[in-house]
Amino acid sequence: MRVAFIVGHFPRLSETFILNQITGLIDRGHEVDIYAEYEGETAKLHPDVEKYQLLQRTYYLTPIPTHGLVRVLKGVLLLFQGYTPRRWLRSLNVFQYGLLAASLRLFYSIAPSMTQPYDIVHCQFGTQGFRGLWFRAVNAPQAKLITMFRGHDISQFVKERGETVYHELFQQGDFFLANCEFFRQKAIQLGCDPDRILVHFSGLDVHKFTFKPRYLQPAEPIRLATTGRLVEKKGIEYVIRAIAQRIEQYPNLEYTIIGDGPLRHSLEHLIQALNLSTVVKLVGWKNEQEIIEILDQTHLFIAPSITADTGDQDAPINVLKEAMAMGLPVVSTYHGGIPELVEDGVSGLLVPERDVNALAETLGYLVEHPDRWAAMGQAGRRYVETHFDLQSLNDRLVSIYQQVLQSTSNQ
Repeated sequence: MRVAFIVGHFPRLSETFILNQITGLIDRGHEVDIYAEYEGETAKLHPDVEKYQLLQRTYYLTPIPTHGLVRVLKGVLLLFQGYTPRRWLRSLNVFQYGLLAASLRLFYSIAPSMTQPYDIVHCQFGTQGFRGLWFRAVNAPQAKLITMFRGHDISQFVKERGETVYHELFQQGDFFLANCEFFRQKAIQLGCDPDRILVHFSGLDVHKFTFKPRYLQPAEPIRLATTGRLVEKKGIEYVIRAIAQRIEQYPNLEYTIIGDGPLRHSLEHLIQALNLSTVVKLVGWKNEQEIIEILDQTHLFIAPSITADTGDQDAPINVLKEAMAMGLPVVSTYHGGIPELVEDGVSGLLVPERDVNALAETLGYLVEHPDRWAAMGQAGRRYVETHFDLQSLNDRLVSIYQQVLQSTSNQ
């Protein structure tokens, strides 16, 4: 099969779930091209981007100017950049596509370089589904369009644009995926046909994450860690405040926050204001191997996700799966799709969103009961192996593609 991935940014260190699907398809002998709206982070690349030479498979779609006149003038310039006449004529066919052609959205979605047709156009995130519709119409009308919902696209974006925002996509798309049942149900509530959407988890290569039971050695500091973008929905502020409540009672706590983002300065200010500069460390972005090395020396992993004021929500986040695969007991929240991953009292402990007191109490319980750590870690590892194994999920993705192609060919 030939597959076109439609993404927002590429490459991006924080989106290994997309990278894992791309490399999984390539490993299975399929051709994959990546079409991104924006260039991602190239200063620090995931090793697989170089191993699979993915930048050579990546093409950047021309941004669509919001101002009409600028859109027309820039479009004229694009005609001199080698666009295939057959495709740009199709993109301007107002008799077939009406206002969509007149708006030049189809024209701006012509693939910069395309020599063979695609079987599947796979939009990563619902917000890319619109570009996917336009991309398919002008480049690969015979392809099947699959859109995957992952988080902000089915939460924050819907709150911003209204509950009818995906009606056209639900009508014209061939199939849909959601990375947890929580988001699948939200898509159905918004109008998606229940028979055309499945849950497809984001997997990880479990074998990269060596399991180690967690024990506390005498006089050893208790090391906590969180990985994620420094944005509101990650809820990191509440862990910092919970540690401030407990640090006098447990002065041997150490908390490492891996990641970066717009809230870095406000979190630094909070750490200083609570006199936690020697306890809480912001260490910035790390690559996968660096994260593994930090987590290998960690005792407890915390993922305090919350529903942001914008409405943004999380699925069962990959960093939780990685920590569980390594044998870390986890503390998280009753939020989004996370309860589909963490079984409260078995592989970790769940608390209500934004509840500093509950977080502090839970941390205190785990600090005082290190005898429970190993069993929780073992339960987490088993669950990740059973439900989130990357190889099994990539095999299933290929099967889904084949079923979509087969079912539509029989209609």
